[in-house]
Amino acid sequence: MLKDFYSFVLNHQKEILEQTLEHIWITLVSLALASAVGISVGILISRYQKASRGVLSFVNIIQTIPSIALLGFLLPFFGIGVTPAIIALFLYALLPIVRNTYAGIDGVEPAIIEAARGLGMSNKQILMRVELPLATPVIFAGVRTAMVINIGVATLCALIAAGGLGEYIFRGIAVNNVNMILAGAIPASLLAIFFDTILGVLQKHIQKLLRPLLFVTSAIISALLIYQAVLPYFSSEADKFIAGFNSEFMEREDGYPGLQETYGFSMNAMEMEIGLMYEALRSKKVDVISGFSTDGRIAAYQLRVLEDDKNYFPPYYAAPLIRTATLKKYPGLKETFDKLEGAISEKEMMQMNYEVDQEKKSPEIVARQFLEGKGFELKPKKKGEADLVIGSKNFTENFILAEMFAALVESQTDLTVELRQGFGGTKLLIDAIRSGAVDIYPEYTGTALLVMIQPPTHVVDSLIKSKEKVYHYVQQKSQEDFGLSWLQPLGFNNTTALMMREEKAEELDIKSISDLRSYIKSLKE
Repeated sequence: MLKDFYSFVLNHQKEILEQTLEHIWITLVSLALASAVGISVGILISRYQKASRGVLSFVNIIQTIPSIALLGFLLPFFGIGVTPAIIALFLYALLPIVRNTYAGIDGVEPAIIEAARGLGMSNKQILMRVELPLATPVIFAGVRTAMVINIGVATLCALIAAGGLGEYIFRGIAVNNVNMILAGAIPASLLAIFFDTILGVLQKHIQKLLRPLLFVTSAIISALLIYQAVLPYFSSEADKFIAGFNSEFMEREDGYPGLQETYGFSMNAMEMEIGLMYEALRSKKVDVISGFSTDGRIAAYQLRVLEDDKNYFPPYYAAPLIRTATLKKYPGLKETFDKLEGAISEKEMMQMNYEVDQEKKSPEIVARQFLEGKGFELKPKKKGEADLVIGSKNFTENFILAEMFAALVESQTDLTVELRQGFGGTKLLIDAIRSGAVDIYPEYTGTALLVMIQPPTHVVDSLIKSKEKVYHYVQQKSQEDFGLSWLQPLGFNNTTALMMREEKAEELDIKSISDLRSYIKSLKE
């Protein structure tokens, strides 16, 4: 285990270093802004005591907002990338700095202040020469706390393409790679310990070191800001053409690594959450993404699906994947799910995805409306202890299918269902169903072939062009190796695809992935 981790770090040391520097960058900039604003606000409320309760309540409320929710709230206003990440970290750092500044100044002995007034000092002189010097250790303790908080929260910023060590953490979770998770988590922990230790030493001598420390910090932040500002001017044209990929696609064998090998080119790729890819493409933050061929946003956002002219992506036909033990326990489930065989076309699945993503309908309502439209008589949701657990991955289509499965089972059988949705990676959900934590979930034949079973290359090549061969192969191997059974396919093929904005693809005359490769190579020449 330790040897494998060491080898992984050696093989990825450049990328780990880059992520570490990105992590430090967004943490320091946000902390510098929070320190400037937080200390100023803390001083003000120490002077205007009536405002202190309201201000402290406000920064307390910000601290209670879940990090993911805050990042999601900022996206419509600031887009993806570093800017919303810095703003979110700035807001999270305010509480300890504002609170400690206020407490530090408010805690100065009244007798000392009276003595200063007796010496003829003005209010400004008392603040600058008496209160702030005495409160500095307490204020600095708040900055120290904010630093540690920000280093931890900054890992989540990888979800909005801000970079940092969170990229490896989320990528590792998506593909269940412990070494990758540790390669992000350990450096983040070491950064927190390192900066906390350094700041702890400085805190003991802060009054002597305050001015040089402020000067050095300002110089570093200024240099980083200048570097970020001028970096685009030194980037090549190829670097300016940006791809947006989710964590799982970045690491899976049927994702970006295999795509590079098959087509012989690479791009400047940003890692981001699945839902953000489409918004980033529409808002021109990226030029190409890895999407899903049945996604409703293809038509809504006027996207072009690039032809996979080398047949790299396998067929991804959706079907219920169920534990064989569960099927033996409830044999009637096969007949129930067989009623969905071939019932969903690509067009219908795309429409359902559109209704959830664009019209903001709930996956449950969309799923039930579809089943009712197909003639199924549905019953209200049942209450009570669950007989069956249905899982799903963390994207719209899987949510809809899981709701469809649940409604069908509870309406066609006497079983009660519990939904466990939003698993953050394919391998996590595969592990869950193998362990018995989940009984059934919607899976895709191509994913099972390349992520779960992982046959030799020559076997993949012999199967890849035939949806029937892929289905029968994964059906057999899943039963033999994992004790899992595939029920009948639902009808649609949701293959992975590269997508561009229609106007951009038309302008560059890019119709296929090979066309994209030729264009990228022309930029590098």
